[in-house]
Amino acid sequence: MKARWTCRLAGLLVLAALLGGAYAFLAARPVAVTIVEPEESTIIRVFGLGTVEARIVSKVGFEVGGALMELAADHGDLVAKGDSLAHLDAAEQEARVRRAEAASLAAEMTVRKALANVERARAVLAQMRGENERQRTLLGRNAVSHQTAEQAQRDEDVATADLSVALSEVEVARAQVADAGAALAYEQAILAHHVLAAPFDAVVVERHVEAGTVVQPGEVIFTLMAPDSVWVLAYVDEARAGAIEEGQAAEVRLRSQPRASYPATVQRIGIESDRVNEERRVWVKCGQCPPRIHLGEQAEVWITVARLERALLVPEIAVSRFDGRAGRVWIVEDGRLSQADLDFGLRGEDARLEVVGGLPEGARIVAAPVTGLGEGRRATVRGGAGQ
Repeated sequence: MKARWTCRLAGLLVLAALLGGAYAFLAARPVAVTIVEPEESTIIRVFGLGTVEARIVSKVGFEVGGALMELAADHGDLVAKGDSLAHLDAAEQEARVRRAEAASLAAEMTVRKALANVERARAVLAQMRGENERQRTLLGRNAVSHQTAEQAQRDEDVATADLSVALSEVEVARAQVADAGAALAYEQAILAHHVLAAPFDAVVVERHVEAGTVVQPGEVIFTLMAPDSVWVLAYVDEARAGAIEEGQAAEVRLRSQPRASYPATVQRIGIESDRVNEERRVWVKCGQCPPRIHLGEQAEVWITVARLERALLVPEIAVSRFDGRAGRVWIVEDGRLSQADLDFGLRGEDARLEVVGGLPEGARIVAAPVTGLGEGRRATVRGGAGQ
């Protein structure tokens, strides 16, 4: 019995020794790793997902209400600035315009009549003045009585007052002409509002009503878009948006045309970010947009933020404890593994980080974590990443 237990214990000890030897052998064996190689002429791009929009989109309608008699444009039409888009029934307003025209003409005739009265008053005044002078002369010769001379003076004074009244009536008549003209201009302006004209060169995005509809003031009749104001609104992760600036080159790819890409330029960077999604809004404009635009279509945007002549780019998967500025990586130094804290700069669209500091002289960075990494363990390089 005792011999049997002794044999079993010896067997276990032999097995443990074998396992320990195997573990020691495996632990001492160099681990094969892939290292990061320097790259030449690297382009760093930032990705954003967004939609096709237009900077100038207007919902236009009439400033007055009425029955819609005619629509001269429809979905997809190109219209020039000033083109007629729709008409309201204007019979009632045209009558008001004619009435205002008649009132304006009557006011002008009143001015003419007042001017004629002025001429008449001047003639009477000249006559009364001459008669007064003659009576004064006769009074000096005692040829007429004082009463007759005084009567002549009163007649002249009355004629002078009549002239002043006539002149005042001319000013009143001219004011009436101005008032009638303003009233006519107002009615003509209201009549002009019965025609809806394109405010700019545009594409009709949508027609909202049909002929015969009674519309209210301000009701939307057409949605118009300025075709030269088309751009793409992209949402970019705040963590990657710091290097974006106006004027940088970009590339746009539409969801409906995945094989085509359109060169663009960053036109605007939003001042306010999305507080919920932590994204920054960036608008880019194509140098030559596709011939047919669909507002709201999904678009992918790549913005070139830097061109590096020579750089070490580490995959983010190889970085631990990354805080947006620094992180820890495995390095190979003098043939053995160790960890080092590095400083990082730009982040590319392919989830790689630019190394800007902290790498020991002669050390090389492990491109991806593998099983068996440990401090001081020997390592062999089996290839380079990033070349």
